[in-house]
Amino acid sequence: MPRAARRELLPVSVTRQKMHTHIFIGGLHRSGTSLVHRLLCGHPSVSGFSGTGVPEDEGQHLQTLYPPAKVFGGPGRFALKKAAHLTENNRPLVEACKAELWTSWAPYWDLSKLVLLEKSPPNLIRSRFLQAVFPGAKFIFVIRHPLAVAAATQKWAKLPIGDLARHWVRAHEIFLDDLAHVKSWAWFRYEDLTANTESTLAQLYGFAGLEPVKPNETVVDSNDAYFEKLVEPINAKKIGGLEVIERFGYRLSAPYYEMPPGLGHVALNLSAP
Repeated sequence: MPRAARRELLPVSVTRQKMHTHIFIGGLHRSGTSLVHRLLCGHPSVSGFSGTGVPEDEGQHLQTLYPPAKVFGGPGRFALKKAAHLTENNRPLVEACKAELWTSWAPYWDLSKLVLLEKSPPNLIRSRFLQAVFPGAKFIFVIRHPLAVAAATQKWAKLPIGDLARHWVRAHEIFLDDLAHVKSWAWFRYEDLTANTESTLAQLYGFAGLEPVKPNETVVDSNDAYFEKLVEPINAKKIGGLEVIERFGYRLSAPYYEMPPGLGHVALNLSAP
């Protein structure tokens, strides 16, 4: 573990975690999770991981208690592995993480801040597990057009666009099923964040219990550049899950949106299921 990035070198009491609001950010690789993490960290009451020395400063790489996405094939593959989906039903793992996960992550946060963020793409299918480890935690999920995600992921996964889009469908099927078990969540589309950054961010700050602040960077939607690179035909039957794709206002052919960017909103749930 890269100790140079730690904010504290002394052991951190587990009891301190109750003093903070924990928010987990999830979404498939190349969906905008890093962008959302940076934007939220622009608030003076928020702390996230930075300068840790691990890929994208993701919490999944700063612990050894549960497997990161790379164990299951990494981007474009992990959600297809049943074992990658973690829930509260794995009691031994939950109990082990309750005892040790906070102490693994706390040294990388500024514990003077009220809200503590952890961002890892597989959180999209691990919210139930993380909720069991951190009771009272909140979850923010970013959703991005499946073809844009597939095209952006292709350089890493080396798979056909159709296979990567199928992975997107499976991941979001699991995600939607899991929401029924999660108490406090917010999800929104990347495209709506880029179209109305200040409004979307203000809603997320409100969800976190914070007063809004102005965005700390300019956000640009890059979906069109990925759509232009699509050269292979998209077999909707092979991908399946068209209802999941349409659930988020997307289409698999031009025009690529049932709901144009900027018309969406942040979906919220703040009550127990």
